Amino acid sequence: MDTRTRPRSLQAFRDAAATLVNPAMQEWKKQGGRIVGYFCSGVPEELLLAGGFLPFRMRATGSTSTELSDAYYSSINCSFPRHCFNLALMGSFDFLDGIVCLNSCDHVRRLYDNWKRFVKPLYLEMMSLPRKTEAPQVEWYRDEINNLRRSLEDYFQITIADSQIREAIKQRNEIRGLQRQLYGLRKSSNPPISGSDALAVVVAGTALPRDRYLEYLRDLVNELGPMRGNGDYRARIMIVGGILDDPAYIDVIEEQGGLVVTDSLCFGARTLWKDVDESIADPVTALAQYYVADRLSCPRTYGDHERRSEFILNMVREFKVDGIIGERLLFCDQWLGENIMLNHDFKDAGIPFLELDREYTLGGVGQLRTRVQAFLETIER
Repeated sequence: MDTRTRPRSLQAFRDAAATLVNPAMQEWKKQGGRIVGYFCSGVPEELLLAGGFLPFRMRATGSTSTELSDAYYSSINCSFPRHCFNLALMGSFDFLDGIVCLNSCDHVRRLYDNWKRFVKPLYLEMMSLPRKTEAPQVEWYRDEINNLRRSLEDYFQITIADSQIREAIKQRNEIRGLQRQLYGLRKSSNPPISGSDALAVVVAGTALPRDRYLEYLRDLVNELGPMRGNGDYRARIMIVGGILDDPAYIDVIEEQGGLVVTDSLCFGARTLWKDVDESIADPVTALAQYYVADRLSCPRTYGDHERRSEFILNMVREFKVDGIIGERLLFCDQWLGENIMLNHDFKDAGIPFLELDREYTLGGVGQLRTRVQAFLETIER
């Protein structure tokens, strides 16, 4: 996208995505606000909002090494928990009042154990997200959410009422709706926002106070609406994968002429494509239904591959995608198996697919450029 068309309001999102602790978070803390970090998009952020907390999606932005955490992990552990734990050992997460973990994968599950033993945070809770999407699993997760609710109330001496949860659901649904509008602008032949900037907007939404984020997001969508971006790109690309919270990774792709127009990421479309059902009387049941069954799952969920594949293929048609890049953190078994199955699906559909393994921090840029360049040439042929 031509940077001359970039709205100035985008800089607030880029700044929030580029730092671990942004100025708005610092201001929140100075005013006596509490911040609770959470691992994985399966944690019900709405419950934290209802408790008056600022929810912070855990990431290791700014980490440059894992020399401290390597003593606690093997060489075949994913680099995301290693970087997070390294920052924890350095005290970089001391701004948090608590952390909520999820059994999203064995790597993050072990992160909880190490954090509890060697960092000793003020508050640390583990949730168990089911690996299937049927009614018994929804009921299970409803109990898990209520357990977390009671734990937060007891530790922080607060009350989380149903009415507060409903208000939080309403706010998050409004945010999701505006984010979908932002994605919708990327369907045009001249999208007014790049894929890198779009990722920064979503990542910033996991770190900024939500009232402020909602205000910024409204302004951005209104500002971008009548704008036209630069249509000088070689191919329209979709990114598929797990944790990707660094817009610089997409910058490398777009510098080669591949415009990222949509995604299926856990810092992206999978968190915003559907709303929590506000018509369900019990808000905790509504959250359980959403996080277990309604929202798009990731490969940790059994028996749901066809739905994930169908979502991607629908996005390809809707956003006029020319090719798909599957990004996978090294040693992620779940995405290894998923990409094998997706590769078969995309071959049958005639869609070019490039699998890229990477570390959590951006490295090997030269090799990344070379592979993306070759992929774009394949698409053009």
